[in-house]
Amino acid sequence: MKRHLFFIMLLSLLLVAAGCNPGNTDVNPASSNGDDGSEGDGDGKTLTVWHIEQGEAEQALVQAVERFEESHSGVEVELIRQENDPYKTKLSVAMGGGNPPDVFHSWGGGWLERFVDAGQVLDLTDKIDTSIYLPSAISPATFEEKVYGAPIAMDVVPVWYNTEMFEEYGLEEPETYEDLLGIVETLKSEGITPFALANQSKWPGSFYMMYLAERIGGPDLFSEAFSREGRGFDDEAYVEAGQKIQELVEMGAFPDGFNGMNFDTGQSRQLMYAEKAGMIIQGSWMLGTTRTDMPEFEDKLGFFLFPAIEGGQGAQNHIVGGVSPVFSVSESSENPDLAAELVQELASQETADHYANEDGAISAIKGVEYEDEYVQKINDVLVNAEFMQTYYDQTLPTEVAEVHLDTTQAIFGLSMTPEEAVSKVEEKAEEVIEE
Repeated sequence: MKRHLFFIMLLSLLLVAAGCNPGNTDVNPASSNGDDGSEGDGDGKTLTVWHIEQGEAEQALVQAVERFEESHSGVEVELIRQENDPYKTKLSVAMGGGNPPDVFHSWGGGWLERFVDAGQVLDLTDKIDTSIYLPSAISPATFEEKVYGAPIAMDVVPVWYNTEMFEEYGLEEPETYEDLLGIVETLKSEGITPFALANQSKWPGSFYMMYLAERIGGPDLFSEAFSREGRGFDDEAYVEAGQKIQELVEMGAFPDGFNGMNFDTGQSRQLMYAEKAGMIIQGSWMLGTTRTDMPEFEDKLGFFLFPAIEGGQGAQNHIVGGVSPVFSVSESSENPDLAAELVQELASQETADHYANEDGAISAIKGVEYEDEYVQKINDVLVNAEFMQTYYDQTLPTEVAEVHLDTTQAIFGLSMTPEEAVSKVEEKAEEVIEE
């Protein structure tokens, strides 16, 4: 779900001919091989990597590939950036067709587990040094005590806001949900869109459902529904969360046509940069994206945690977050050992340092020192959080996640009542998730 704006241009047309992936991709060869005097161990082998990173995050991967190629003479790596929204479908098709990349990006969780269960992901437990990763970061790629991916960064999802705009209109960071609604009313009265939202791809709107449901139903709500023990996805807390979303829509909290706006092309954050919107709920990648898109806007960029709801069971220091990227190796790779070594380099401390201090990411790897005070501040939020809700669409089985996203978008579009929407999610969960 991240880091936007094209950064690395195609350097060699020859790599296009050598590439194994179809469609709209960017191939980023990091370096040539065999001229540095290193011991030849590759014998002309090629590895492909699919990822969705941009900006400094992509540059960090390019540099990791350069280091790998320098130490593996004769091995060439094709670093291929995929567009974020079509990526899941494209990889699923490639997996099913027996033509996946050697190394691929994921978020761990249920989406990766689906490929693991199908025997399509290489077990990396004994092929990489798993001790260098934070337990909370590597756990989403661990299934039945076996590790199937290596993480680089973690994200939290706060509410980002324009500090100058808040000061101009006498607004303060909200302590309660009622305070937040007051901010929405004030900004709307000044002709400013309260929340920038581009929800064509559905997952940006999911943040609202996750936060509202947790603030109402508490930190155990999702785990009970997911484990099929206790409350379900049709619990009253989910109904109330949907009602609050629709109240925001009716208040005019979002831009016109938001369900048809494209996040990948920057339509939501451009509203922030143009000061036509005052807030946006996005992951901590927003900092790195802003530094790439419009560095001067960083001086106006502040954040706060989604406030608690009176009478609810959640707390303001409960956060939504996740791990990304997680790099895994396809079981069908013709060079699995080399690909595992590449994953170790991609998800190394050197790469994590670049992510943290150039892209504003929270490290999934131990020992990273934050040079950037802003990034340290974001990291402190994660450290001090009492609970982290992982992204629904990455944790749930794919079939259930799709229904969650579809129905949440329908709630935003006022085309489905909250009761109807959550019933559909619960129905699919009963069908798919084993008790």
